[in-house]
Amino acid sequence: MHPSTPTSKLHDRTSRDLKGKRPLTIVIKLGTSSICDEKTHEPLLSNLSLIAETCIRLRRDGHRVILVSSGAIGIGLRRLDLDKRPKHLAAVQAIAAVGQCRLIALWDELFSHLRQPVAQILLTRNDIADRTQYLNAANTLNELLHMGIVPIVNENDTLAVTEIKFGDNDTLSAITAGMVNADYLFLMTDVDCLYTNNPRTHPDAKPVEVVEDISSLEVDVSSAGSSLGTGGMSTKLTAARLATSAGVTTIITRSSTPSNIFHIVAYCQTLKRESMTSTPVMSRNSSYTTLTSLHHSSSGGGPDPVAASAALYSAAQMPTPPLRSVPGTPTLHPPCPLHTRFVAKPRALRDRYFWILHGLKPHGTLVIDEGAYRALTRTDKAGLLPVGVLDVLGSFAQQECVSVVVAKRNAESELGYDAGPEVGRALVNYTSVEIARIKGQRSSHIHELLGYADSEYIAYRDNTAFFDRNLDTPTPTMTPTPQ
Repeated sequence: MHPSTPTSKLHDRTSRDLKGKRPLTIVIKLGTSSICDEKTHEPLLSNLSLIAETCIRLRRDGHRVILVSSGAIGIGLRRLDLDKRPKHLAAVQAIAAVGQCRLIALWDELFSHLRQPVAQILLTRNDIADRTQYLNAANTLNELLHMGIVPIVNENDTLAVTEIKFGDNDTLSAITAGMVNADYLFLMTDVDCLYTNNPRTHPDAKPVEVVEDISSLEVDVSSAGSSLGTGGMSTKLTAARLATSAGVTTIITRSSTPSNIFHIVAYCQTLKRESMTSTPVMSRNSSYTTLTSLHHSSSGGGPDPVAASAALYSAAQMPTPPLRSVPGTPTLHPPCPLHTRFVAKPRALRDRYFWILHGLKPHGTLVIDEGAYRALTRTDKAGLLPVGVLDVLGSFAQQECVSVVVAKRNAESELGYDAGPEVGRALVNYTSVEIARIKGQRSSHIHELLGYADSEYIAYRDNTAFFDRNLDTPTPTMTPTPQ
């Protein structure tokens, strides 16, 4: 793009708006379809160059940037001149080993043109299952950011198997964002935003611009990702749940125009400042929408979201004067392209609770009664007592992670209870065999039943984390949406 074009000037002004503010930590996730062609497997060099340039400009504006990059298998297929991904796990891992080498070399070459150092971080869920290793990974990422380096994170597909995989890089990017207390997570894809239906086959599909409660979102999320990738829109919603629970604002936007990140961040930062000062919001010109236009309801009331989105995107293409503060006048928004913004939860999960909920894989299940759940969530109880445990499912060892399920006591039921939802995760002080022997008993009986008593609690409160029920209710699945 020629530096004298209006869009380039607009980008420069947006960049200046971000300079001088509090440094932000921004995680950018790229899927395989954004890195290599689905059919030929050739690297999309124009896309990658734009992403590298965007990361470097963010860095020069003082922000901390992490890139979560898929594509090892796709690049490996191209390197080995293979037509499609094999089904045999060992073959896929071998291809990933070849592709990862080439992928990081490609990123390093692109970033080195502008003298920006990068670092490679390969993870599996096993690498962060231990608390010490999790903290070490977080410390390494933070130190790299402090040194002005752009970490490039990917799942270690060469070693990962089903039991230790994150499943997709959307989830990995959300966990990475939580680890470093990021401000923004960008899930870059091949559409502008989340839609209520597939816009390629349903012209009446409406964009979803702002999501405050994922559990009430009515969109179609049933499509898978590309033939090379593992994600889809459903995995992006899962990632948004994880990231927003950690206080990270999550954005879905188009990967082919990464410079949109500047405009979206400037827009979101303006919204934050206005919400803190209760400043009213007005449009910049007749083509630009007000804040109320962005918050549309599924009931059909209020402004038409399609028209609002079109106006918003149209305004983003127009050169506008730089932001400036004029006493006695409302604050004006910077231009902003179409995107979906998942609002971060105001009360973020503590780092340790986030790790328990999302960094660990549960090895079994504890079924507890409603009284125990209320005691753990509404009082200052120090932990889960044996008397509140109704059942133990699965086999697990001491200090392993288990799911916590709430059940209602029912004497007429075969099990003696009616099972309810999973409400959280816990690190247990006893094995599954031991808990099965002391469940329903008072803590004073533990020594008599086991011959020893390591603790009066099945799990300490600090080792028990609960989901935000509004946040983690499964999202309805309807019809395919584009990835």
